[in-house]
Amino acid sequence: MSEQTSGNSGGGNGALAFIVGGLVVIVAVLAFFMWSGGMSSKKQVDVNISASAPKLPDAPAPKAPGG
Repeated sequence: MSEQTSGNSGGGNGALAFIVGGLVVIVAVLAFFMWSGGMSSKKQVDVNISASAPKLPDAPAPKAPGG
């Protein structure tokens, strides 16, 4: 039978978990900036458009029937 030594088990798992956790945080921050527009302030735009309608010529006077 083989014997297992318990003196050095799981030493690399902590570093791997730290790296994977850091990558998850980076992806979450990038997703936040992509979907929410980041931390940019919203610009307020005030647009005033005024246009006057052209003056149309007067309609011709109606003609009397038959004539």
